[in-house]
Amino acid sequence: MNLSEIPRVKTLTKEQFIKDYFKPQRPVVIERFIEEWPAYSKWNLEYMRKVAGEKVVPLYDDRPVHHKDGFNEPHAKMKMADYIDLLQKEPTKFRIFLWNILKEVPELQKDFTYPDFGLRLMKTLPMLFFGGRDSYTFMHFDIDLANIFHFHFEGKKECILFPQTESKHLYKVPHSLITHESIDFTNPDFEKWPALKQAKGYKTHLNHGEVLYIPEGYWHYMRYVTPGFSMSLRSIAKNPKNLFSAFYNVIVMRNYDGLMRKLQGQKWIDWKNDQAVQRTNRIMHSTIK
Repeated sequence: MNLSEIPRVKTLTKEQFIKDYFKPQRPVVIERFIEEWPAYSKWNLEYMRKVAGEKVVPLYDDRPVHHKDGFNEPHAKMKMADYIDLLQKEPTKFRIFLWNILKEVPELQKDFTYPDFGLRLMKTLPMLFFGGRDSYTFMHFDIDLANIFHFHFEGKKECILFPQTESKHLYKVPHSLITHESIDFTNPDFEKWPALKQAKGYKTHLNHGEVLYIPEGYWHYMRYVTPGFSMSLRSIAKNPKNLFSAFYNVIVMRNYDGLMRKLQGQKWIDWKNDQAVQRTNRIMHSTIK
């Protein structure tokens, strides 16, 4: 795929961040920004077992969307200690998604501070994400199109990003936040998905303690090369168009999609997936002409 390496810096000031990355909406990896956090030296899977082992956690995998699934509804649940055992024993598709630190393990707040990037961070939403080797998220963008700071802990994680301007090449599923689920973004079949050859994006691998800035509304695909976990902090979209889209997604799109799932069942899901292909192919053919 046409992917550029995401720029890397050792560290940077908030003035540099605003000028070089936030204003032009460019992603960046900051390699040594959190070494003074207690989390930098403490946070690993064994520490999470210690502080949250008895917590029952929601688990998600890469099964196709089904009309009976609610929005962000988990596919399974187990105790954190048992989940960590699974991560360390063998590859698993199960991931933890959007696990709120403040609600679940308040003491973890003592291990980090909210960094000053020049943006107001939402301090009620520090979220953790866990995954086993080769588990991954579908290519998606967040419903609120927020600015995201993604802090990775333990192991290695592959990240692929695209700006919203590339949506026309990505087989976006209508009334949804994802691309067609059959696409393997680590090894795409260009005969089946030819428009992907025209998409221009970014890639990187995150290691322990590194921070990835994901600009507003960027598509992102995450694959755990090894078992590990990350924390995301976010700041609301500043671009008026993105802010409007965020309100539309939350108030209109999500509710409309839920209603159609109830009314039409799996037919609605199948129609959306078919439309993702048809609409992208139409755009691709019109561009070629």
